[in-house]
Amino acid sequence: MSEAPRRAEPGLYDFVPPPKRPRITWPNGARLAFWVAPNIEFYELDPPPNAARNMWTRPNPDAMNYGWREFGNRVGVWRMIDVMAALGIRGSVSLNVAICDHHPEIVRRCLDLGWELFSHGVYNTRFVANMSEEQERAMIRDVVDTIRRASGQQVEGWLSPALYNNDRTMDLLAEHGIRYTCDLFHDDQPTPVRTKTGRMCSIPYSLEMNDILVYARQMQTPREYGRMIKAQFDQLYEEGAESGTVMCVPLHPYMVGQAHRLEPFAEALDYVARHDKVWLATGAEIARWYLDRHFDAAVAAARAPGG
Repeated sequence: MSEAPRRAEPGLYDFVPPPKRPRITWPNGARLAFWVAPNIEFYELDPPPNAARNMWTRPNPDAMNYGWREFGNRVGVWRMIDVMAALGIRGSVSLNVAICDHHPEIVRRCLDLGWELFSHGVYNTRFVANMSEEQERAMIRDVVDTIRRASGQQVEGWLSPALYNNDRTMDLLAEHGIRYTCDLFHDDQPTPVRTKTGRMCSIPYSLEMNDILVYARQMQTPREYGRMIKAQFDQLYEEGAESGTVMCVPLHPYMVGQAHRLEPFAEALDYVARHDKVWLATGAEIARWYLDRHFDAAVAAARAPGG
């Protein structure tokens, strides 16, 4: 039996270099759309096995790692929310919808502040990698229905649990009315995503600014994380004078919500918020603006000679 051909690219988006892209504008002449994406998650103590990945690094049930994540829901998330609320920065919550059942108090606090809820699956310990198509469809329906019941919001965005997806995920999301994905990590501007139906775009969700990668993998200090946020912002703000950029700060309450990390985090957000040509937006607001005003021009530019 011959081996299936291997792909060089995902085939979900086009390559268009920045000089050939149509100019992006944001509301009120902003250079940069800034959004903060807290991942509010539920990790099961003893999750079902999945061939794609063993969730815990220690044998199940892993009480230590479970307790570390649960610290985020019991303590860290409340600190993080207070910092953001004091600065007038709304969150776009990458939500494991199991939180709606296990910790509904967190969901109510986010809704009281006008935050967006988008999908991060049901549990952060269950992945779509080995689901059948019908299982994946049922999971997407469950997520959409749960967030609608809990908040009245229509889910517009998606980040796959543990950042795992498969070849059909984007098409299934588009079928269910999802308008933006955070799963692609490939640009500092929104881009059209190819789907069989509907209109979907990718919104920048930065792994480089993700507190898990900065703290747990790069082993950086809180002060260095704050400096990184400012440096990322300064460069994108400068480039945004030519064509609008997007900056995302993905957060995890069990990381950024530790007491010794709060001050540099608050200082960095305050630095961003003090600039006058910044749009403090939600993921859904960025996606709607882009889809309504820039999506068609971007598709046309990709199809043009040399695009």
